[in-house]
Amino acid sequence: MAAEEADVTTVTEETVQTRPKEPVGPKLFRWGITLVILIPAVLSAMGLSITWERIASAPGEVWRLVRLMIPPEVSPEVIQRSMPKVMESLFIAWIGTLIAAVISLVLAVTGARNIAKRWVSGPIQGLFILIRAVPELLLAMVLIPITGLGPLTAVLAIGIHSIGTLGKLTAEAIEGIDQGPVEAMASVGGGKLAQIRFGALPQVMPVIVAYWLYRFEVNIRASAVLGAIGAGGIGLELVQQMQFRNWPRVATVLILTIIVVLSIDLISARLRRRIITGRREPGPVAVFRSAGTLQRIGMMLLAIAGAAVLVFILVMLQTPPENVLSRS
Repeated sequence: MAAEEADVTTVTEETVQTRPKEPVGPKLFRWGITLVILIPAVLSAMGLSITWERIASAPGEVWRLVRLMIPPEVSPEVIQRSMPKVMESLFIAWIGTLIAAVISLVLAVTGARNIAKRWVSGPIQGLFILIRAVPELLLAMVLIPITGLGPLTAVLAIGIHSIGTLGKLTAEAIEGIDQGPVEAMASVGGGKLAQIRFGALPQVMPVIVAYWLYRFEVNIRASAVLGAIGAGGIGLELVQQMQFRNWPRVATVLILTIIVVLSIDLISARLRRRIITGRREPGPVAVFRSAGTLQRIGMMLLAIAGAAVLVFILVMLQTPPENVLSRS
């Protein structure tokens, strides 16, 4: 027994003494990556004139803003004024998503490398990249001189930008199909359209519809942000109340937006899982208690908070600093 313990002790000491040293290369690589991230961040902060005093005062300003919002103004007048704007944001997102879904599906079929010729799919893929490079907010600002302020501008901006994202995802899904059904349709004399309609699309339509639903969720939040530049929806109402310094109403608008967007997100998530898996989902209580749903709620709250911060910054840029948090 003593001999066995001695052997174990000896082996352990030898193992510790002969443990290989950590390679120098990976450590230098990690330090290099850290410097590549930190140096541009510091230079960017200096270029934007961001001071430590401003950063240190931010939590206090946020807390002051929260105190001004409490308690929210919950009255029939505020609800009747805000709910139509919330619904307008939903309509903007829905119509923009529908436009993008139809156009992106057609373009994705011609952009899939296993369906179309290289000289056709290449430019279509480049078009998707070009569209995705321009955010909705910039598209809306470009469209305002053409369509004017209003929901139409938001619909077009959301629809155009969504074409790039949905087109890329749909084309990649089509490129991953099993070629067997397509070849079977070709062997019985089916034309190109028949091969796509009956051989390719049935394999990927559940995934494509799930992409559409997810994009609808994203577009709801985008429509709220576009309202900050006068493109309609709940974002416009939020900016107006901020400009009036009516912070209790701002809180009410934010709460309504969170409730509606979160409800749409949960419903869309269940539909996407049902479409992809083909199985019935558990009841609403079980879904709400699941870890994935709680994580989704947290991410949604962060997204809404980020949108609210963006709108708040836009208002601050148009207002003298001493009047930003004052009541009117």
